[in-house]
Amino acid sequence: MITHRYLNLVCMIIGSLLLSFSVNIHASPQSQQSLIQKTAADHIKHTLIQPEFGSINVTAAKLDTRLKFSPCTSPLLASIPGKQTLSGNVTVLVRCESENWQLYVPVSVQQTLPQVIATTHLGRGVLLSAANLKVAMVESRFQRGVSFNDPQQIIGSKVKRTVKAGGVIQANDICLVCRNDSVLIRAGQAGLAIVTTGKALSDGAIGDEIRVQNSKSKRIIDGVITAVGEVSVKY
Repeated sequence: MITHRYLNLVCMIIGSLLLSFSVNIHASPQSQQSLIQKTAADHIKHTLIQPEFGSINVTAAKLDTRLKFSPCTSPLLASIPGKQTLSGNVTVLVRCESENWQLYVPVSVQQTLPQVIATTHLGRGVLLSAANLKVAMVESRFQRGVSFNDPQQIIGSKVKRTVKAGGVIQANDICLVCRNDSVLIRAGQAGLAIVTTGKALSDGAIGDEIRVQNSKSKRIIDGVITAVGEVSVKY
């Protein structure tokens, strides 16, 4: 004869199983959505090349809780549709082949890199020095053109385009030799160099080849910028 105590035990076990089943039913969609988010974010992380000195932060957007998906019995597949730049807001397509469904997932990509910025407002003609430069982490999607990650690369350069305080210094903002500047022209090779003066006919940075005019002969020659206000010419 089944005792009252035994019946209570059976009811408790059945109740626990039903509760567990109910919890799993409700947890499954949330778990599936988390997996979809992770798949989208991981695809971006594996596609991007980690910068040597910077950092990358990838975050998949939260999905609408009203969305319902059949549990995927095959590995989720991810791809980046169209021609997208992998910075800022990126859309990732996540697919389940076994259940024949797909979803576009918005993903935020933030890549920061060390950049040389101005510590104060820099007007045209200002000479760059350690006092008016510093390195800061800057989100790369806001950058255009060539920038620098070490102040030593540009100390001694002259500002040719106004840079606001906190602004990133870009190559087209400065010149080691600026057009119409007086320059030293070093002609020849080490030990047999002739030094004269001239006028720069264009802007340039270190290593750039520019045209200069000899002040005495008025001859126009090509030279390579070797330092602030200096051009080297080899014969």
